[in-house]
Order: sequence, then structure tokens, then C-alpha cells
Amino acid sequence: MIGRLTGTLLEKNPPQILIDAGGVGYEVDVPMSTFYHLPATGQKVSLHTHLAIREDGHFLYGFGSEEERAAFRQLIKVSGIGARTALAVLSGLSVGDLAQAIALQEAGRLVKIPGIGKKTAERLLLELKDKLGKALPTAAGLAPSSAAATPDARSDILNALMALGYNEKEALGAMKGLADDASVSDGIRQALKLLAKP
Repeated sequence: MIGRLTGTLLEKNPPQILIDAGGVGYEVDVPMSTFYHLPATGQKVSLHTHLAIREDGHFLYGFGSEEERAAFRQLIKVSGIGARTALAVLSGLSVGDLAQAIALQEAGRLVKIPGIGKKTAERLLLELKDKLGKALPTAAGLAPSSAAATPDARSDILNALMALGYNEKEALGAMKGLADDASVSDGIRQALKLLAKP
């Protein structure tokens, strides 16, 4: 099992990144909450990881904190919740917000996440009540990135939103409200806030 990965961040294509560790390039899928705090490409990065082995391949998921990884592992144990949906949940809610939603049994906060319907939200609340609801996570231990916006930032933001399950119309609509000089991480964060509004 690969539990931690440290190396040089080569590429950022949300929600996937590429890390060079000892001359091997690892493709790692990360939730947006981790993506926001990644350093600039070319910098050293260290992530907690979860390796999933399925019939169609081996998949590596990376997280900025142990709490995020623990929440991901609890989410994928819920029937009907795959890794992609678990990443979407962690992209839409922080671990603290997720724990609070479960503790207070707030299905409304979960159904705002793409791919989570009413029944799935209720199943999540029921199955995670005693596992995650009592957890009091600490803040993610990675410093925020100060990377400046690039000309490709808007297409990266659009691709990230579509990878999270929003359609192109929804993603473009949310992007209209963004500042022209928004970085990828800030743009995604702002767009997700706009999309989460009822």
C-alpha cells in the first residue's frame, strides 16, 4: 500500500496532478480542498495517499491532511459511493463542514454537491453518523499556494468544474462572476461557492 508520496510537483490538471518521486511520475487524483493548497509546479510536495486497485487499473488518491484521507476512506465504504463521488464531496465541503453536516443530519448541504441526490445524501448521513459525525478534524497542514494566474487559468477552472460533475453551462455561468486575474485555485473556490448557492 502506498500511504504517503513525496516528490516534485510536475503538472496540475485538476483534479489530477503528476508527482515525480525518485524518477517515477505518479498520477494522483486530489479533491479541490487539497488542490487549493498545492505549491507551484516544480516545488516539493508531500501528500497522504490512498491506493485503490480495481479491475480496470490502479488509482492513487492524494490528500493534504490525514483527516481528509480518513474522510475519503469512510465515504468510499458507503454503498453506492465511488472514489469520484467521494472526491466531489471533499471538494464541495471541508472535512469539518462534512462532519458538521453529518452530526446535524443536514442532507441539504450534501445534495448541493454534483452526483449526490437526496437518497444518496440520506444514506451518507445514516452510515457515517457514528463514524464521522463525532470527528473534530484539525486544519489541513499545507500552506496555501501563491501561484499567479496563467492565461490557461480559465480553461483549468472550467475543466475542474466539469470534472466535478457540473455541466459546461453551469460551469461557464459560475465563471462569469470571477475576477479576470483569479488564480486557478481561487477561481475554483469562488465558482464552487457560487454554484453551491440555492
